[in-house]
Amino acid sequence: MSRNFLVVDPEENIEVLKGLASPVRVRILKLLHVEGPLNGNDIADRLDLPQSTVSTNIQILETAGLIRTETQKARKGNQKICHSTFDEVLVMFKEDITPLRSNSIEVAMPLGLYTSCEVSAPCGLCSTEGIIGLLDVPETYLEPDRMKAGLIWFTRGYLEYQFPNNAKLAQNTIEVLEFALELSSEVPGTSADWPSDITLSVNGTEIGTWTSPGDFGDQRGVYTPDWWKLKGSQYGKLKSWRVTQEGTYVDGVKISPVSLIDLDLSSRHSIRLRIAVKPDAKHPGGINIFGRGFGNYDQDIIMRLQTSR
Repeated sequence: MSRNFLVVDPEENIEVLKGLASPVRVRILKLLHVEGPLNGNDIADRLDLPQSTVSTNIQILETAGLIRTETQKARKGNQKICHSTFDEVLVMFKEDITPLRSNSIEVAMPLGLYTSCEVSAPCGLCSTEGIIGLLDVPETYLEPDRMKAGLIWFTRGYLEYQFPNNAKLAQNTIEVLEFALELSSEVPGTSADWPSDITLSVNGTEIGTWTSPGDFGDQRGVYTPDWWKLKGSQYGKLKSWRVTQEGTYVDGVKISPVSLIDLDLSSRHSIRLRIAVKPDAKHPGGINIFGRGFGNYDQDIIMRLQTSR
């Protein structure tokens, strides 16, 4: 049975911690986890709580992304049904617990701002308002409206993004290069068991491959809009590629010997990131890239540079 986990960094997910910091809200979450979706009246009856108390706490849980709600017709008017978003919540500190430094540079790149692409169908793009262009037509990736994309998927091929090398502009030396993005495999419909090899390259040099375990659609993504069909890809896994002097790591696990020396970033005015499913991939299971307005993290593709000063 598929289970959905939320990993919380206490330094970044304060709203989630606030959502959990109440015995009443914890009881509501446990009830929804055990019994499944319930409306506010049912929750109040089960927990013997005032309706006003339940309504206030439901709103806090929804804001924190710990539950999602949907409106359904009832005998008299409408009712709000509450769904548990996660099966387990894990609170973990990042391995790098050094304080935030002024020599950290972060750039957020919207999904639609790729500078080069070559993809094969099935493929498509959509914004929070609807589908962009035509489905399964690679030429749609050239549409000007691609700038609004919050979800992009394709079977084979790549997208390439050009980030500014702000460290070079400031005449600083890069000590760590990191990319963070939400990804999953891509299959018609969804399947939690559908591996896909997703490869990242920087300035033409492959830094490493991560194998996505599947295409996740067991429940709606925290930020995925209601209009997006439930049978479609709902969320991915937030993955972090870090390149250091010692090699390349995904979520702290070394996957490649490629280091900063191999990338020679000091001579580059830009940092080109290519996200690909290669033609010769052992597991060519396609790719979904989730951006703002979709998935579980509501973020663009993030590049972080840690510099020497």
